[in-house]
Amino acid sequence: MQAGKTALFLALAASATLPTIAQAQSYPTKPIRLIIPFAPGGTTDIVGRGVADQMSKILGQPVVVENRAGGGGSIGADAIAKAPPDGYTIGISTVSTMAVNPACNPKLSYDPIKDLKPIANVANVANVIAVNPNFPAKDYKEFIAVLKANPGKYSYASSGTCGFGHMLGEQFKVSTKTFIVHIPYRGAGPALNDVLAGQVPIMVDNLPSSMPYIKAGKLRPLVVAWNKRIEGLPDVPTFGELGLKEPNDPAWYGLVAPANTPDDIINKLNAAVVKALQDKGFADRLHAAGAEPSGNTPAQHAAEIKKEFEKMKNLVKVQNIKLEQ
Repeated sequence: MQAGKTALFLALAASATLPTIAQAQSYPTKPIRLIIPFAPGGTTDIVGRGVADQMSKILGQPVVVENRAGGGGSIGADAIAKAPPDGYTIGISTVSTMAVNPACNPKLSYDPIKDLKPIANVANVANVIAVNPNFPAKDYKEFIAVLKANPGKYSYASSGTCGFGHMLGEQFKVSTKTFIVHIPYRGAGPALNDVLAGQVPIMVDNLPSSMPYIKAGKLRPLVVAWNKRIEGLPDVPTFGELGLKEPNDPAWYGLVAPANTPDDIINKLNAAVVKALQDKGFADRLHAAGAEPSGNTPAQHAAEIKKEFEKMKNLVKVQNIKLEQ
């Protein structure tokens, strides 16, 4: 009798998992929405649209991009977190949305660890401090001299308050004992527009979104955050070689889904990302923009997120950084 009950229980348990298995096997059966939590034109947009194009081909369904800018990326990240966990809404994860914003704002409407499920790191990206060509400094040494001689005179643009560019800018100020005023924007694209127009003299940015303007001579790069000199910018030093370890970490751009998205769907999306990065054209575009393809596992991206979140919480505490800055 007991054996019969056990067999019945196992049969019911197995049948209960069949819809999930069938869903994962047939997934996707309709378009997937990919939320980019920043305005068009920035690095997040470049990486997001590139991976969306490749994943559309691989998965056999359109991956439709939706830009949801504002709040340093928190509006878009909240939309990802609150979407149904069915694999049909995913989004770009960034250091800003997964670490900086939550560290700056404990009252944020989402928890990066509990409410979002990592899929993969798509690419690691170098960061850059660049200036409008009219800025009175031709290289990093002159730049520091000008800033130290004129504390508070110059300002820098970033993609938003408590975004990654803001934190890098503040970390730069602390490391170099200089003072420049932060001007936040709703994404790197609008920030770049004002720097290019000369309304703000300094840009703190991810390299891919600034690189076209650097190549065109419309921005002058002074220093990069990367583990070595950038191939296309051989004369531009890294923070590391200048003895500034703290600002030298790169940024990363990954994919996340709402928490409780089935693991089988997460793994299918991860496999699509890995395959997308094997496309030579896409990989070459990332390299040309200053990004290094990654394509790691969900567990590895989860570890990256947790590490960066803890680091940013410590930075916010030590430097007393406030969201209203």
